[in-house]
Amino acid sequence: MTDTSQFSIDDARSTKLKHLPTSSGVYLMKDVKGAILYVGKAKCLRSRVKSYFTVNRYSQPKTTALMNRIMDVDFIATDSEVEALILEDNLVKKHKPRYNILLRDDKSFPFIKVTNEPFPKLTITRNRENDGARYFGPYTNVRAMRRTLDTVRKVFPTRTCDSPRTWSSMDRPCLEFDIKRCTGPCKGHISEADYGDTINQVCEFLSGKKNSVMRSLTLKMKEASDGMEYEVAASIRDQINTISRDAVKQRVHGKGSAEQDVFGVVDEGETACISVLTIREGKMVDKNHFFVSSPKENSRTELLEAFLSRYYLAFSDQQSMPEEIVIPMYSEEMEPLNVWLSESKGKRVVFTTPQRGHKVSLLGLAERNAKLQLDTRILRNTEMRDRRSIPPSVEALQECLRLQNPPRRIETFDVSNIQGALPVASMVCFVSGKPKKKDYRRYDIKGVVGPNDFAMMREVVGRRYRRIIDENGPLPDLVVIDGGKGQLSSAKRVLDELGLVDVPVVGLAKRLEEVFYPERPAPVMIPKTSPALKLLMQARDEAHRFAVTFHRNKRSRSMVRSVLDNIPGIGAKRRQNLLRTMGSVEKIRLSSVDELAQVEGIGKSAAQKIYNYLHPDGEE
Repeated sequence: MTDTSQFSIDDARSTKLKHLPTSSGVYLMKDVKGAILYVGKAKCLRSRVKSYFTVNRYSQPKTTALMNRIMDVDFIATDSEVEALILEDNLVKKHKPRYNILLRDDKSFPFIKVTNEPFPKLTITRNRENDGARYFGPYTNVRAMRRTLDTVRKVFPTRTCDSPRTWSSMDRPCLEFDIKRCTGPCKGHISEADYGDTINQVCEFLSGKKNSVMRSLTLKMKEASDGMEYEVAASIRDQINTISRDAVKQRVHGKGSAEQDVFGVVDEGETACISVLTIREGKMVDKNHFFVSSPKENSRTELLEAFLSRYYLAFSDQQSMPEEIVIPMYSEEMEPLNVWLSESKGKRVVFTTPQRGHKVSLLGLAERNAKLQLDTRILRNTEMRDRRSIPPSVEALQECLRLQNPPRRIETFDVSNIQGALPVASMVCFVSGKPKKKDYRRYDIKGVVGPNDFAMMREVVGRRYRRIIDENGPLPDLVVIDGGKGQLSSAKRVLDELGLVDVPVVGLAKRLEEVFYPERPAPVMIPKTSPALKLLMQARDEAHRFAVTFHRNKRSRSMVRSVLDNIPGIGAKRRQNLLRTMGSVEKIRLSSVDELAQVEGIGKSAAQKIYNYLHPDGEE
């Protein structure tokens, strides 16, 4: 049972906050366009939402950036924290908010599915449905999953054919029955109860409970042998040997009855890798890894809490849930998940954050696996690899400007105009100390009249980062403004309004190559020989070149339009032919009527009109 409501942030600090429910629920924070920025759950909606408007919350960078963009908040009240947890998971999957942690490709992982039919079969699927079937996975290694499925079909003969509804038309069992890969339910060679026992063993095997399967098969083999059914006993013996060979490969990690999931977390930038070790009956039976997209502002605890919710709500069922979850850190936000897991499994599931002993070594193993996977991904990704290696100039710039992170991505702005006429601006991007020209941008100034460089800078910086925020694009590690305190203050004001208070911004004045900070009245002088200053100057000069080139081209186009556009009877096609043939307006003016008439599409009459227009009063 849920209740949905909405209120305006303009009233959020007033008495309207008092009308928020005190029940558990989910809140959705929205921007000015109504797009959902963040989805969160709360034990008490009133307390949680009000806490975003208290001063001490602004110490968190993510909250600061979020609060500067929030215009509305929706909330959905629920009956319990567990219901809020499930609802939050569904809303995050649906809307993929910018400030939530997202599991990458969470719909593409394959599962082994045991269908919900009188005689179930095993299939591979990437879509988990609420159809009563049992799902095992997810498997991030498809090849390993297929090997597992092949082993299961060798040990436990199950059908691979279509629905039982089609069996009546069959004359005899298929080849799978003849090679002993199926027990022939289509022709009544096995009862539904006996087939069901086989399927239960399959599910235990896929859940990692191989010891219990071995005990059950050993008992059946003894019963068959005592009953002098030696062929049956030999077949079961072969099954046991196949499982034993597979079990020998597994490393023992703890007590024989241990059922644990162990999570290791490694993050770099906005990408994290989480490794999951699945331990059943004291043996590691599986290892998976997942890449997670996480805003820089999120802590590793927030990342893990969000991932655990996505992982267990999306991928687990009662049979595959562990008794213990070993994690490097725990927070109160995980409590609803703990309750839901315990209720789903039918027995208590324990969260453990070990400080010493064997479980600490398990966490170390999981973290090493996560780091190896993240390193491999970075080595395959050129952009991520470049981000990891820090050039000396970038390192020097970080030290000179005392930045928290190395400025791998630098975006530099410049404006160009002549006394306010035809104003334009440029933005150039340097990544790892080198120009990245495909990310260059140029702007026509639209909202400023007259020579006002401060307003022009404010407009272009605002346009740039509003779009970056709307499109979830990469934010820079440093913004450089070509100019002094005035241009810098204009840019800083816009960044603060957009919630980008943590994006460093400096100004570089041309006269003495002084570096200005927003909060310092006096400039900083970086030594002329420093590679940091050389990098700043290179970026500034490139932005200036790009802006001036754009302004010059715009001015030329404007001059062409002002001269040729007004000639009667000369349309766009003829103007284009004239400029392509003659090269410039000046050469057109110096040409004779006969020379103009030779241009494609320009006849004697049109040539005379052009000549007369460009030579008023008969001037040569």
